[in-house]
Amino acid sequence: MGLLSWARSKSPWVAVLHCGGCNCCDIEALAVLTPRFDVERFGILWKQNPRHADVLVAIGCVTKHSKVFVKRIYDQMLEPKAVIALGSCACTGGVYMEGRGDNIEETHTVIGGVDKAMPVDVFIPGCPPKPEAIIHGVVMALEKFKAK
Repeated sequence: MGLLSWARSKSPWVAVLHCGGCNCCDIEALAVLTPRFDVERFGILWKQNPRHADVLVAIGCVTKHSKVFVKRIYDQMLEPKAVIALGSCACTGGVYMEGRGDNIEETHTVIGGVDKAMPVDVFIPGCPPKPEAIIHGVVMALEKFKAK
């Protein structure tokens, strides 16, 4: 592992991509920046631009209209990269999917979770997930990031 790879694995830059949904996961994702959790003390920095990020946190379900844009944002990130699906909507489509049990189908607009548009490394379920789970998910993404 070179010096650049080592530095990127110790101080990841994280960008948030909101695909759609109720914004509760956005609030919990921002909670990890508050003094109570303070992920910046671990070297994790939140960035606005996904082109500068190592880890992409995708929030919300993917619609037929946004699938192209979600894939484009993923393609703009530099290699190696890791993707986290944050929340039930990003993992499976959540309450925006139609049906029950094994008969869940896409609706006329929602196609499902983020994995329908790009490869996902870590899934963090919950509606919304707790900040501790988000921090744990970023750590898991860093382990997969090191492997790449």
